Amino acid sequence: MESSYYKVIGYLYCLPLLELKTAECNWSLPVEKVYRDRGGRLALKQLWEICQKQPPEYLLLRSLAELGDSIVEISDRLSQLETWGINVIAQAEGYDSSRFNSLDPAVSQQNLIKLLQAIELKHKSLALQRGHAHNRLKHLPPPGKAPYGYRRGQEKYILDRSTAPVVKDFFEQFLLFGSVRRAAKYLETRYGKKISPSTAKKWLTNPVYRGDLAYKDGVVINNTHVPILSREEAAQIDRLLRRNRRLPPRTASAPRSLAGLVKCSECQSCLTITQVIKKHKAGKYLYLRSPHCPKQPKCKAVAYQAVLEKLIEQICQALPLAIAQTKPTDLDLRKESLQAEIKQKQLIIRQLTDLETQGILDLETSNLRSYKLQGEIAKLTEKLAQLPPITLDKTVQTVSIPQFWLDLSESE
Repeated sequence: MESSYYKVIGYLYCLPLLELKTAECNWSLPVEKVYRDRGGRLALKQLWEICQKQPPEYLLLRSLAELGDSIVEISDRLSQLETWGINVIAQAEGYDSSRFNSLDPAVSQQNLIKLLQAIELKHKSLALQRGHAHNRLKHLPPPGKAPYGYRRGQEKYILDRSTAPVVKDFFEQFLLFGSVRRAAKYLETRYGKKISPSTAKKWLTNPVYRGDLAYKDGVVINNTHVPILSREEAAQIDRLLRRNRRLPPRTASAPRSLAGLVKCSECQSCLTITQVIKKHKAGKYLYLRSPHCPKQPKCKAVAYQAVLEKLIEQICQALPLAIAQTKPTDLDLRKESLQAEIKQKQLIIRQLTDLETQGILDLETSNLRSYKLQGEIAKLTEKLAQLPPITLDKTVQTVSIPQFWLDLSESE
């Protein structure tokens, strides 16, 4: 039993399912002692005993809703606290006992009824959120319509046989050409499915298509349903999106591979691609020229194909040297570290069942801990997938041959 007297006391109540972190509050007054409850009401019971023997001057709350689990409980406890002469301040509702009770009794009663009605609506909202939180612990899909390509099953998303191939084809187009706009345009032309570039980008990063579920609290759970994308394909998509962010806006979707990437060594102006068709001659001729060259006379245009072949030659010479300077041991150590962390967290998840059987953890606490750990595993798995492939040396040998590049189309 605490014997110290506190003039200003705070009380915080939260549901572990809805607030994963410890509840905090920016109080309107300097608080000398804070009682916290997570799920139960043990701290409130201790606070009640203190208030009976040595009532503080102020009791600060985030919301009156935290005083109980029903309107009757909240009303009774609020009335009892004020009977003890405690000034209750609830920041969410702007409630202050001293100001509230100084009003005309009829006005005060009317305001209290409105306040309790608002709290009742809040409790209903919290009950709905608790239901969604329990579904998250069971790894059930979030509420709402299933993403395009899936439909809702009894406990998970299942592939929609009519639309899943459309989504798969969209991803393959992006992996082939690396252009969000081109992949979206392909869908419209091939299937009559019209989506905006922003929607297309959301598809590319949506965990659902990777077989995972992403919840409102930011936690991602891996392997909850059949994926449309493999882990390797998803990692490659992420690399292409990161590459596109570093390029000029229209370069990634341009039909020519050097669009927006070449500058004139003399005037430093960006070169644009110009197409020329000569009279009485078959074929088209491509040139790189500077439309905004400040020099007089202006810099001459250069043949596009000659620049492309020279660039391929330089890549084939520089790439093996650059890879040779990297330290594969560092990459191996990074992968081993991530894999070890994943295994450690998977081991903890398996141990939770034993702790639950022994009565050390209750079912809800065990499920909540497992949910957090699986979210952490998902983040580690994503980091692991982003690392370069183990066969990087063999890949470099292939792409260091000029003919490899010359056999590709411009978009590829």
